[in-house]
Amino acid sequence: MTATAPRFGPSPARRPLAAVALLAALISMLFGLVLAGASPASAHAALTGSDPQDGAVVATAPTDVTLTFSEQIAMGDDSIRVLDPSGKRADTGAPRDLTSGGAVRYGVQLHSGLPDGTYTVAWQAVSADSHPVAGAFTFSVGAPSETTVALPSGEAGGGLVGVLYGIARYAAYAGFILLAGGSAFVLACWQQGAGARPLQRLVVRGWVTLTAATLAMLLLRNPYTGSGELADAFDLDGLQSVLDTKPGAALVSRLLLLGASALFIAVLFGAYAKREDEKEKKDLTFGLAMGGAVIAAGIAGTWALAEHASTGIQPGIAMPVDVLHLLAVAAWLGGLAALLVALHRTTDVTSGAVRRFSRVAFGSVLVLAATGLYQSWRQVGSWSALTGTRYGQLLLVKVALVAVLVGVAWISRRWTARLTERTGPSGNSAVGSAEPAEADSSTAEPHEEVAPERAAQLSRQRAALTATKEKRARDADPERSGLRRSVMVETGVAVVLLVVTTILTSTEPGRTEEEAARGNTAAAAPVTGGQVNLSLPFDTGGQKGTVRLDISPGGTGANSVHLWIDGPDGRPLDVPEVKLAFTLESKDIGPLPVAPDRLTEGHWTASGVQIPMAGDWKVAVTVRTSEIDQTTIDKNVKIG
Repeated sequence: MTATAPRFGPSPARRPLAAVALLAALISMLFGLVLAGASPASAHAALTGSDPQDGAVVATAPTDVTLTFSEQIAMGDDSIRVLDPSGKRADTGAPRDLTSGGAVRYGVQLHSGLPDGTYTVAWQAVSADSHPVAGAFTFSVGAPSETTVALPSGEAGGGLVGVLYGIARYAAYAGFILLAGGSAFVLACWQQGAGARPLQRLVVRGWVTLTAATLAMLLLRNPYTGSGELADAFDLDGLQSVLDTKPGAALVSRLLLLGASALFIAVLFGAYAKREDEKEKKDLTFGLAMGGAVIAAGIAGTWALAEHASTGIQPGIAMPVDVLHLLAVAAWLGGLAALLVALHRTTDVTSGAVRRFSRVAFGSVLVLAATGLYQSWRQVGSWSALTGTRYGQLLLVKVALVAVLVGVAWISRRWTARLTERTGPSGNSAVGSAEPAEADSSTAEPHEEVAPERAAQLSRQRAALTATKEKRARDADPERSGLRRSVMVETGVAVVLLVVTTILTSTEPGRTEEEAARGNTAAAAPVTGGQVNLSLPFDTGGQKGTVRLDISPGGTGANSVHLWIDGPDGRPLDVPEVKLAFTLESKDIGPLPVAPDRLTEGHWTASGVQIPMAGDWKVAVTVRTSEIDQTTIDKNVKIG
């Protein structure tokens, strides 16, 4: 009998469900991509500002270097290094957390008396979504000079360690999909499959892959976010530091849940597969389904806890949405892999099982559409980020692959309908079940005694003959062959989709990339004027001293202000309070108050000080040295 592909003309009412799923998925995802608004969602941390700025030329050597980031980060003792023109360290040690008022800022103090020349600032940190980030820039004191320091060209988390860590991440996703999706296929679609060896091997291999990948990621985490040296994977101190982090805790939690899942697998393919009493099996099915769902949600939650969903806007909503998204992916793609194995390796998979999986896949697509809608808005949020960033372009590829996958699934559903029509409404007939094997003419008579070697040989011959007959029967079934080819195409597209999805999880989201680009553009925008340096003596009646004030870049827009207070002996003078105010009297603007933050003894700073327009501004500094001693000094300066 020649197999004919299913036609795409009018069909019974139940068949357009796949078309509805495709339409819902595409509309939801596209609406999600164009939604914009709300505050930026940061995933990979981005450097949004620095003081001094990249490429700045300052008149005098600063006392410290500060970096501002788009989100919370984790830093080590050597995360910020300032190198002089000869390559020697110009900073005094570990960075300080200067975060205040929602601005994530870190800084390092510099040695005093630094000579003129070009200095290099190299930094490395771990963003809140577990990915390492790094960068470097230069600034000059007095005038630019030659420098022996080469800016790093490689990305953070690169090299051999980065490649191995990336492979482990791919393997972990694939293992979870096979483990969770294969188990769900057995429980929800084909319970008799619990006794099928091919399905057992599929699920067990998923468990082994996920466990091995998780162990590898745990060992590689230290060099991946630090030195990049593979030998550091076995550094016990480094492993201990990893366990103290959020990603480390997530990986350990995943290993514990995998221990519970091993028990689940043992019951599913042991006692459950052998259970014959219908009532007992029904009760055990319910218990395994509940327990398996809890374990699968817990494993999916380890990704949500440590990656994109745990940071940015609305993490309380994003994390459970991410768990649902991962579970839907596993149910669809893992079930698809299980169905393909069942069609290729077994002869008794029923059309009813295929039809039940079709319903599970349809529900998974709806969940994916709803959760993808939210995730797209959260990570992209605008057309410019969709088409102009790597994350947005990858997301377009993912949407296209989902459309292709759902289209092929529609074809598979047509083959399923034909199988159902052939086997009747019960759908319990085996799909392409083989005829009973013929008697082997070479088999010895029952009364005839056979040597053990001959008996083993006969057994192998009978097994080979049975397998050949079963394969011939499977290949001769046109509906089964058509469905098998269609599912194979689905699986191929699903593998590519999994690769793209994994790349997305390690790519800086479009919102963050655009935010960082805007920050860099604003920082590099030319301004008239130049850095403003003031020296203002003061006398509060109880204390004398000098205020030194630097305003950088000294133009319109955002400026950074550094203020030092020196006593009569020239040493830093600590005072209880300092305030600033900017007034443009010719335009009746101001005073614009500024409350700087204290960094160290005698050193105060403020970032993002907005100068709305150029002009002769009066800069007023109020210094309070005690409860009753206070003075205000001012000076007019050209800004912009």
